[in-house]
Amino acid sequence: MGSSEEFREARLRLPQLKLDELLAELQVRLNAARGTRDRVHSLLEAVLSVGRELDLEQALHSIVEAAVVLVDAEYGALGVIGPDGKRLSAFHTVGVTEEQIAEIGHFPEGHGILGELIRLPEPLRLTKLSQHPASYGFPPNHPPMNTFLGVPIRVRDQIFGNLYLTEKRGGAEFDEEDESVLSTLAVAAGVAIDNARLYEESRLRERWLEANAEITHSLMAGSERAQALGVIADRAREITGSALGVVAMPMADTGSFTVEIAVGTDSEAHRGLVLSMGESLIGLAFSAAAPVTSADVSHDERISQDPPRFDGLGPAVAVPIGTGGGMRGVVLLARESGQSLFSAQETETLQGFAAQAALAMELAERRQDAQEIAVLKDRDRIARDLHDLAIQRLFATGMTLQSAGRFIEHKEASERVLRAVDDLDETIKIIRSTIFGLRAREDVPRGGGLRARVVRVAQEAAPLLGFAPSVRIEGLVDTDVPRETAEHVVAVLSEALTNVARHAHADRTEVALTTDGRHVRLKVADNGVGIPPDGRRSGLGNLAERAEQLGGWLEVTGTDGGGATLVWQVPLPG
Repeated sequence: MGSSEEFREARLRLPQLKLDELLAELQVRLNAARGTRDRVHSLLEAVLSVGRELDLEQALHSIVEAAVVLVDAEYGALGVIGPDGKRLSAFHTVGVTEEQIAEIGHFPEGHGILGELIRLPEPLRLTKLSQHPASYGFPPNHPPMNTFLGVPIRVRDQIFGNLYLTEKRGGAEFDEEDESVLSTLAVAAGVAIDNARLYEESRLRERWLEANAEITHSLMAGSERAQALGVIADRAREITGSALGVVAMPMADTGSFTVEIAVGTDSEAHRGLVLSMGESLIGLAFSAAAPVTSADVSHDERISQDPPRFDGLGPAVAVPIGTGGGMRGVVLLARESGQSLFSAQETETLQGFAAQAALAMELAERRQDAQEIAVLKDRDRIARDLHDLAIQRLFATGMTLQSAGRFIEHKEASERVLRAVDDLDETIKIIRSTIFGLRAREDVPRGGGLRARVVRVAQEAAPLLGFAPSVRIEGLVDTDVPRETAEHVVAVLSEALTNVARHAHADRTEVALTTDGRHVRLKVADNGVGIPPDGRRSGLGNLAERAEQLGGWLEVTGTDGGGATLVWQVPLPG
């Protein structure tokens, strides 16, 4: 009897036990569904947050922050793959402090597990990093990391970089759901990165267009060429994030370049330099009529490092201003050592900017030519009128006075008439000289004659010197000095004034250019410290070589009151 009662009680408890199990399982499923719902909600929030960013750097950082939160990781990083497709060019981290980063040193370049994801761009989940065959180990001061989850980020079917997550909180391992969530975030990240890059490219194009417009406006408004070149160097340096911007122009028939503009790091070491064609990045770009890049301009074996001028600089690019036979110069940009190389896209954009600048220079010169033609025509008319009208009437008046003087008996009056005749002769000579000056010369180079160019070089050297040098010019320098010799004179003067600014510590400099029709002589004197016996003389050697090429000589002497005097003299063609 007792056993049958126990049996009935057991049958009554069995449904209750099954119901409790079902309720418990239902609760687990409800919690899982709620957790899944919350995670999906968090994923959607992360996608929206990442998609709102238009600044590329901020977008990359937001992606890492969202990834860490979604998979509950302690550390996260996003590695951007460089142009070569083999190494990381940038690394954005979350969970590691600035102090720890400084202790660890340079960011990873893509060895070990990080390199494995670059070689095989597929999701990778590890329980223990050190047990993977590709494990490369950690550098000193690196925090310990065991669990790992990595997924690639694709932008328009191209691998942009990888997301790396380590150390899931609570000692747990990353699971399939973590991998799925992170892969979904990576897809959204690719879209966000693409949008940010497109926005950045549009902003860059806008900045380049603004720079071109500024150059064109400056040139068409009649500004000096040096001012326009300064805008080219400054804007190109600013937009590309370079530390140094240089613009050099070729010297006619010499195979050399003069650095006319330099802005940024150690710009004083570049201004006024005369560079040879084959030993400078500028010369290589000009001779190739195409951009030339350097991974490290301070150690590039193709170019001369004398004088030292690239300390602390690394990636560089030189781009011709103009194309083909219309090349007008070269712009050189250099970034600080350790920064990214100039990409093909950056170089192409810079080349377009330089071509537009060259076109603006061409249009400005054509406009200036038209204005000069109008001025020259007016001068010809004035010269004709002076010759045909003024001189003839003055000459006739002089003849009349001279004839009338014979009939004047008063001695003092006769002498006054004769002096008036002499004055008329002198006036006629002055007018003839004026007519000669008004007539245009076809062999005067673009930018003015030698007289104007010497004055301009002296004026441009004033900021370097800290004062304006005095200039004295005697003789028919625009008439007697041929164009090739004039180019040498301008180059020698520029180098001499640069040497004074760098080494002389002077507060007064005198420039004298003279010619007697047989020789042209350039004299530059300063009241500085003079030239020490053991001082470098490479610059003076260049000036002496120029003189010897033309059959002349160079002499540098000290002065009694301190300072130095440089005399450069060459014969003129007979």
